[in-house]
Amino acid sequence: MDGVTAAVAGVRATARILARDDGRGGTSLPVLEGDGPLALRRTRGSGDEARVMLVGAMSGPLGGDHFTVEAGVEAGARLRVGSAAATIALPGQAKGEARYDVRLTVVDGGELHWLPEQLISAQGSELYVTTRVDLGATARLVLREEQVLGRVGEDPGRLTGRLVLRVGGRLVLDQELACGPGAPGGWDGPAVLAGHRAVGQLVVVRPEFAAEPVTARVLGEGAAVVPLAGPAALVTAVATDGLRLRRVLDEALASLS
Repeated sequence: MDGVTAAVAGVRATARILARDDGRGGTSLPVLEGDGPLALRRTRGSGDEARVMLVGAMSGPLGGDHFTVEAGVEAGARLRVGSAAATIALPGQAKGEARYDVRLTVVDGGELHWLPEQLISAQGSELYVTTRVDLGATARLVLREEQVLGRVGEDPGRLTGRLVLRVGGRLVLDQELACGPGAPGGWDGPAVLAGHRAVGQLVVVRPEFAAEPVTARVLGEGAAVVPLAGPAALVTAVATDGLRLRRVLDEALASLS
């Protein structure tokens, strides 16, 4: 099966998206390809924006799997990416952690809204997620990540997430959070999750933030926004469940608009 290797070590799969200004006031997608469990579907966009849905064609990621999603946005293009359903990290027959890598690149004058559904860490799973974003100095970004620790009535698996953001070649954010069995002590304590089972972050990058940085402030219970170096802002939030977490992040995004 082209692009996918199924073996004892798990499944390897890659999805790629490239958004380009079509010269007619819209955005084309000259590259839209996914294999195995990573299927991509173009949906109806709005105005000059192209929209893509990531559709999980198989369960996972399971133990030993390695998924990679790459998206690039060229000058003048606008892209919005979502997912059809939540991603559930599950234990698999192959031992070892699963990996899910996201690589996002937006050049000057491009805009990306990266808004996948929630990632659920099921009991017994072990997943390492890395999101790396490289933006041009005048690129625009809205990125949302949400993690739910365990399905209803179960303990979470081991989940580690790292988010790295560069703007104009400058590193403005590099953070990592590990939760669940085997994670460093204190992850569920008052200084981190404080017993909550849903955690998320929202990154907003706009050129106008360089002249008028976002003011650091608390956004209701369990959420706060802080300015980052350059034209960027970070919202972090915890909640008792995924529904409340989404509500908090939606309100935060509206407040930054």
